[in-house]
Amino acid sequence: MSKRDFSTSHLFTSESVSMGHPDKVADQISDAILDSLLTHDPKARAAIETLVTTGLVVVAGEVTVHNQPARDALDRAEDTIRDTIRRIGYDDPAAGFDYRSCGVLRALHAQSPDISRGVTAGQGLHTEQGAGDQGMMFGFACNETDSLMPLPIQLSHRLVEALAAVRQEGKLPWLRPDGKSQVTVAYEDDMPIGLHTVVISTQHTADVVDRKTDNMNEDAKQQVIDRVIRPVIERECPEYWSDDIIIHINPTGRFVVGGPHGDSGLTGRKIIVDTYGGRGRHGGGAFSGKDPSKVDRSATYMARHIAKNIVAAKLARQCEVQLAYAIGVADPVSVSVDTFGTSELSLSALARMVRDVFPLKPGEIIDYLQLQRPVYFETARHGHFGREANGFTWERTNRVEDLRSKVNVKQAV
Repeated sequence: MSKRDFSTSHLFTSESVSMGHPDKVADQISDAILDSLLTHDPKARAAIETLVTTGLVVVAGEVTVHNQPARDALDRAEDTIRDTIRRIGYDDPAAGFDYRSCGVLRALHAQSPDISRGVTAGQGLHTEQGAGDQGMMFGFACNETDSLMPLPIQLSHRLVEALAAVRQEGKLPWLRPDGKSQVTVAYEDDMPIGLHTVVISTQHTADVVDRKTDNMNEDAKQQVIDRVIRPVIERECPEYWSDDIIIHINPTGRFVVGGPHGDSGLTGRKIIVDTYGGRGRHGGGAFSGKDPSKVDRSATYMARHIAKNIVAAKLARQCEVQLAYAIGVADPVSVSVDTFGTSELSLSALARMVRDVFPLKPGEIIDYLQLQRPVYFETARHGHFGREANGFTWERTNRVEDLRSKVNVKQAV
C-alpha cells in the first residue's frame, strides 16, 4: 500500500487503558463488590469508591442490603477484593502490588435516608421511584463501525483487550497487567479514511530490557506489533492496515514499574475511556460501584441504547442523546437529540419519538434493561459500550422497527 497523505484530513484520537491500569483496578473492585451484592439482593443500593496504591486498597462508600445472604457477601468483601486483584493478574509480590499481601481498609455505611426516600417508590414527595440524583447523561452512536461506536475508541478498547488476552494465555509471558492504548484516525467528510498513529504503552518484566540501552528491546516491540496491533486492525478494519501507520511502543523506553505500585488508582477517573473516547459530550458522572438506581449509570446506558437504535434504524449517521433528571423525580426533566446534521428529521421530532418509544423513568429503565443483575464487573474493563457481551442489554437494537414505524406514521400524516 502506498503511503497515504493525511495532511488535509481531520485527525481524532482516543485512548483506552488495560484492566491492570490502577484506575481500572479500582473500577473493577467497586463493580465486583456490587455484583456480589446483586447476586443475593437485586434491590441492593451501592455507591462504592475504591483507592489503590502500593500495597493498599481502600474501599469506602454507601451500601444498603435487604437480606442476610447479601449481608454475608458484604462481610466477605475483602475476599472479593483479593480475588478481583488476582483475576486481573497482580499475583507477583515483585510487582509491588499483589492480591495476597496488599492491605485492605473498608469504610462502608448505609445509604443516606434523605437520598433513599427520593429513590424508593412510595417515599418522599412522589409515588414512583425517582432518580437517585440530579444531572445529565449522554449517549452516542455513529455508523463508523459495526458496533456503531467511533472507530478510535473501538480500536483502543480492542487493543488493550488483545494485550490482556496474549498475557493471560501466556503468549507474551513478559507482559504485566498495566497498559494503555491510543489510536489516531484520519477523517474526511466525517468518515474515517485511515489510521494515522497507534500507541501502546505496556508494563513488562525486566527480562525484555536491553542492557545496553536500558530500554525495552526491539524484539519485544515487534512481538506487540505482530501479536496485538496488526491482528486487531486486520480484524476490525483490514482496509486500514498499512506499514505506514506510525506506531509507538513504550515511547518512554521502558515500563517496568507500573500498576498501583507505579501510580495510585481511583474509581471513576476514566469516564472518557468508559464512554466514547472524547466523541460527543459527557455529563460528568462515573459508572463503577453504582447500583442502577443511580441514573449516572442506568440513564447513560439508556441514552446509548437510544442513540444506537436511532443510527441502526438509519434515521441518522451520528446521534447523541441527552437525558436529564431531578433527584427524586421519575420523569426526565429534558430529552434532547442531536444528529449533527446527519438526519432528515428535525431534532424536536426525534426527541418526541424517543419519549414515545423508550421507557425513560428510572424504574422503567431498570426493568427494561434488566439492570438488577450482577453484570457490572465485565463493564469495568474494555469499555461499557460497543460490546455484545452477555448482559450488555443496552447494546441491543431491538427498537429499530418501532422507530421506523414512527417515521412512516409521520410521513403518512
